[in-house]
Amino acid sequence: DGCSHLSAYERKRLKNITENAKFFAALKLHESAARLNQLASKRQSHVTKRARPKKVEDETARRRSMRLLRLEPLDIPLLETPARLGAEEYPQVPVGPFPMIPEDQAENSKWTEALLSTWMRISELKADDAERGTPDLKRYQESLSSMVLSEENIRKVVKARVCSMAIHPSESTILVAAGDKGGHIGLWNVSCRSEEGAHTFIPHSLQVNCMHFSPCNPAHLLSLSNDTLRCGDVTRAVFDEICRGEENLSCFDFLEESASTAIVSQWDGAVAVVDRRTPGVSSELSADIGFRRTRTVHVHPLNRQYFLAAGALDVCVFDVRYLKAKRNKPLSSLTGHTKSVASAYFSPVTGSRVVTVCADDKLRHNNNTGRWLTRFRAIWDPKQEHCFLVGSMAQPRQIQVFQDTGKLLHSFCNDCLGSVCSINVVHPSQNILVGGNSSGRLHVF
Repeated sequence: DGCSHLSAYERKRLKNITENAKFFAALKLHESAARLNQLASKRQSHVTKRARPKKVEDETARRRSMRLLRLEPLDIPLLETPARLGAEEYPQVPVGPFPMIPEDQAENSKWTEALLSTWMRISELKADDAERGTPDLKRYQESLSSMVLSEENIRKVVKARVCSMAIHPSESTILVAAGDKGGHIGLWNVSCRSEEGAHTFIPHSLQVNCMHFSPCNPAHLLSLSNDTLRCGDVTRAVFDEICRGEENLSCFDFLEESASTAIVSQWDGAVAVVDRRTPGVSSELSADIGFRRTRTVHVHPLNRQYFLAAGALDVCVFDVRYLKAKRNKPLSSLTGHTKSVASAYFSPVTGSRVVTVCADDKLRHNNNTGRWLTRFRAIWDPKQEHCFLVGSMAQPRQIQVFQDTGKLLHSFCNDCLGSVCSINVVHPSQNILVGGNSSGRLHVF
């Protein structure tokens, strides 16, 4: 009655509010809620509710590192072609030419320029063409014993596991290139002896399986990943694309000293011939050689029409002149391997010998690197026809040198060497050995 000053709408709204309040008061909701709470608490005090078990499919299995637990890996065969890593971890490199800009360009551009300038300068100097004979075994062993490893000659050059390496043929400067599992290529000027001597580039999206400085022009560094073969040309500061595959490339070698053509192996067993002088990024020929898997190819040092292919249980010599798409027959087959072969290479001077690494542990040499280490590849010392080097699982950690008879000549063992060096490279004219491990570190003896 005291609301005569309100409009008709406001009086109607106030009446509805009052009637609703009386209705809810009549329901006695507060008393009902208190009674319900009392009943619920009494029931919980007498009954213990069991936790509902999780469904097996809902549980995420916690991953534990068997390496950290010091357990042997399960005997499960793994595909050698690695799965493509997530884009957030390793961004995909675009197709076509790619600028030679290191990962840390924003911070160290002047130091990068110094490294690339050094590479260009030492590539213009020709190495001595004097005849290099194979030294006798005694002198060779003495030279091996004189090679040492110091702390300043150990450097983490790439982020992930080293899968390939190459050393520049310069006799004045030690320049090493390393490729890792994530597509990175690290360049290290060892002679610089400072923190600015190493820089990392990312020219590939997948692991770098093989690298070589061009034998006729070491200003070119050719690198092969699972999906592409590129040429890093320091004179133009660009990584050119030579050949592109479908995550199927495993190794390559030059068919001639001019490095114009190359033989490329594929994980599915085939080999391809690539000519750098032709336009496009496809191969000139793809040939089925009857292999289930081809891991390495190597060209004979004298008769360069012959190449050696290795993979699975097969090690065979083929003549590139007679390759065709299908039904290729080897000139020679090196039999006797009972497990998978990781690599095979001709001896450096005459090519009359072949050294292979196989999971059957021949030479009484433990080749069981497991799943966390890159598989060993025995390499010939380019200065010695009868001797080769290979990583070792032995303790203390070491790199071993064998004679072709199987005799152990020398072990590179040092307090500074605390890890397995699966990948090794030897300088073509100097007493320099570089070993790469699975954390991206290089060790220079």
